[in-house]
Amino acid sequence: MGWFANHGPEQTRPPLDKVIAVLREEGVTKFGATGYCFGGRYTFNLAIDNAIQCAVASHPSALKIPDDLETYFSKSQAPLLINSCEIDQSFPAAAQAKADEIFGDDKFAPGYKREYFPGCTHGFAVRGDINDPLVKAGKEGAFKAAVEFFLEHL
Repeated sequence: MGWFANHGPEQTRPPLDKVIAVLREEGVTKFGATGYCFGGRYTFNLAIDNAIQCAVASHPSALKIPDDLETYFSKSQAPLLINSCEIDQSFPAAAQAKADEIFGDDKFAPGYKREYFPGCTHGFAVRGDINDPLVKAGKEGAFKAAVEFFLEHL
């Protein structure tokens, strides 16, 4: 628990806000964020606060389901892409289904998409074994999906 104690919102959010503020001063008007695992939590937070205009979360963790999904739906204007996988204790099949239930079928006006990568486990998008063809496809597919989503929505 030592790592988490030093990486809570009090430590993690201020640097993100500072970067966004500096970039705004330099004329940047649109922001996208991508978060992997623990970073998915902070991508959600930025989107809920409407500090960003597009969000991508790959195998997110530290989300309270369904509360965080419902809060995102009611407060955020940022289109959301979730890159999910087959075996994920942090964002399991039930959470994936709940996300689809809340956001899917064009219910979330800004835009929603969830990609699913079979044969992959939590962490596949950043530390997957690329010698495994399914994991390699998942890692590359998540990256491609994120780039395409940003290009479409930013």
